[in-house]
Amino acid sequence: MATAAVTTQRRVFGVFRLAIGTLLLASVLTQVVDQAVHDAFVPTEYFGYFTVQSSLVNAVVLLWGGSLALRFRADPELFTRIRMSGLCYAIVTAVVYNALLRNVVSDGFTGIAWPNEVLHVWAPIFILVDWLLAPGRPALAWKALGFALLYPIVWVVYAVIRGAVTGFYTYPFLDPTGPGGYGSVGGYVLGIAVVIAGLAAAAISVSRAGHATGVTASTAVLAEDPAVSVSPPADARASRGTAES
Repeated sequence: MATAAVTTQRRVFGVFRLAIGTLLLASVLTQVVDQAVHDAFVPTEYFGYFTVQSSLVNAVVLLWGGSLALRFRADPELFTRIRMSGLCYAIVTAVVYNALLRNVVSDGFTGIAWPNEVLHVWAPIFILVDWLLAPGRPALAWKALGFALLYPIVWVVYAVIRGAVTGFYTYPFLDPTGPGGYGSVGGYVLGIAVVIAGLAAAAISVSRAGHATGVTASTAVLAEDPAVSVSPPADARASRGTAES
């Protein structure tokens, strides 16, 4: 009965993952079409934003995760590492936008509002809830923390170099021509890196706390293959049968 209950809960989260993943893609597509219709769409600028890139990553993760949740009892370790990284990016996106950028007046095109709220508020909230409550998450090793930092480091280097060449910076705090210069940029980048590392550590801790429930990386691998039996070893069954008799 416990297994049936967990399976039902996992399938419910699977459906929600598919729905939110689709909503993320719809939000990005809506922004692209809205900007294109108003002759304001510059692909190299739009797709250069961390929010857009990380949202696309999370859309793929949610759709992938929804498919896994509907078919298997547990998630594979690689998927969970990517999912954990997407969680960190979603939280950073939400915090940075709502704390630093929400009230910044745009000097360019201002489009439809709801996709922005999905990308910066509602999707991050679901991704966090999904990580905390969805069953089937294996325990992650601590080395996964470094995995979560790879993409943000590459993105920051790209964004700063591109801004220096083109004069377009995706976010005001990356612009060294502003108050504080490169020192200010470095401070923001370091602060965000520390936040991502802290979030990754917290997410890994949550996954390892769930280790006591028996959901481990090896269990996840076995759960992926319906042909592989996860029954207890024969000697364990024999011992249990002796004890019960």
